[in-house]
Amino acid sequence: MDRKWQLLTPLLLAALLTGCTAQEQQTENTLTKDIPAAATTEAPISAPPSSHAAVTPVPEASPVLEEEVPSAKLYQMNKVYRFVPIEESTPKNVVLLTFDDGPHDETVLTSILDTLDKHKAKAIFFVNGYRVKQNPKLLELIDERGQTIGNHSWDHIDLKKETQAVVEKQIGDVQKDVDALIGKKPLFFRPPYGSGGDLVKETAKNHGMLFMTWSNGSLDWDKSAKNKPEVVIQNVLEQLHPGANILMHELKWTADALDELLTKLENKGYGFINPASIALDS
Repeated sequence: MDRKWQLLTPLLLAALLTGCTAQEQQTENTLTKDIPAAATTEAPISAPPSSHAAVTPVPEASPVLEEEVPSAKLYQMNKVYRFVPIEESTPKNVVLLTFDDGPHDETVLTSILDTLDKHKAKAIFFVNGYRVKQNPKLLELIDERGQTIGNHSWDHIDLKKETQAVVEKQIGDVQKDVDALIGKKPLFFRPPYGSGGDLVKETAKNHGMLFMTWSNGSLDWDKSAKNKPEVVIQNVLEQLHPGANILMHELKWTADALDELLTKLENKGYGFINPASIALDS
């Protein structure tokens, strides 16, 4: 190749390359001129689907509502076993629901517990020691359902007629057996027949319990109310008053009356005291 072509060759190659580049740019512009600008912007790369990524963190357990476990004592018992608010702002139209002489009938007890749950109500179940010994699972059921256990003596005898040693055993043995089954001792004591006296009151106090009888008797134990739920309801409503301490029993006709009774109480503007909100130094 002579010198002239040696000089021209680099110039021809440069021209050819420049022409190719321009043509490629024109082709690219033709292909993309009708595509929206947003579509030509590179999107951020998302993480690939993952079973772990899709799992929502488990939230912490919801706190128990205040009405279930009160943070403060709201009511105190007066000398006639009625409950009055400690603070003026606390509702006074309330009642305490109590059931004596159990646990002994699973069907009746379960019915009562279900009705209490339906009305979001709490109650004290005053139990006898001999029945706890016969039916420990029923005592555990009461506790598992969020209700309160009370002490009603071991044998359901008239403690006012007994010696100090007998009174101590009748009360103390229930405390020990309940504690062994559910890990806590009763905080409330009701003497059988409402018969106490100073000795019984002092013994209950020594065991850390609040002594009480009642201020509203359903008379569900009387033959006039046997198998008559409507009579139980009538008896309670006739004696109704603010802070009523209502005495009932683990009886079928009481269980049958309970839903209507609690509904009527609610319709009259009454609520139900949570035993956990009662001051023990009343």
